[in-house]
Amino acid sequence: MASTESQAEASPSRSAGTAHEDGRALMDAIYRHQRHIYDLTRKYYLLGRDRLIDELAPPAGGSVLEIGCGTGRNLIAAARRYPDADYYGIDIAPVMLETAQQSIDKAGLSDRVRLGQGDAAAFSTADLFDRTTFDRVFFSYSLSMIPPWEQAIENGLTHLAPDGTLMLVDFGMQRRLPSWFRALLKRWLAAFHVAPRADLEAAMHRVAEKAGASAGLTSLYRDYAVLGHITRT
Repeated sequence: MASTESQAEASPSRSAGTAHEDGRALMDAIYRHQRHIYDLTRKYYLLGRDRLIDELAPPAGGSVLEIGCGTGRNLIAAARRYPDADYYGIDIAPVMLETAQQSIDKAGLSDRVRLGQGDAAAFSTADLFDRTTFDRVFFSYSLSMIPPWEQAIENGLTHLAPDGTLMLVDFGMQRRLPSWFRALLKRWLAAFHVAPRADLEAAMHRVAEKAGASAGLTSLYRDYAVLGHITRT
């Protein structure tokens, strides 16, 4: 679960700035200590991340943006897999960005991977990275932590270049798994402010239609996880 923001839903009376600060504080509190063991523990149940990277395939000389980059694990893996591309990551939690930057530096990739702090639903890459579009934009187990998650998808799509693809992997609804497993997983995820999005496929199609793009969602591992694409044409 790459951290992004899990602030309480903002009411009309709450400012966007207050919601952003709440989200940043919450994610920092959750991951201040967990970040040191995050990648070791999450590899056993954040399924489908490597398949997303396998399908990422940015064009030569292209650019890739991860929204909710967490510890930088995915950016490092993608940068190693596709060395002829530049990589960018944003996260709302400064403590996660600190860990990500340390990992990127250790991997010798600081010349190809840049990080910035921002809200998934409202960031501007023009301000963060002095560029506006990317050939690939992706979310990896972050939409389930973002209260305005559909808005985050829309914002990601606005940063997608023509003929580019937005990709996502996250928890499914586990419909083909035992009910006891679903109940246990739901309770455990709730402890980390994670909620699988039952309306994800419909939301992807709504966002894609507004943008003149096409969308698709694939169920993985008996609906434990889902892998989605929105492609501009």
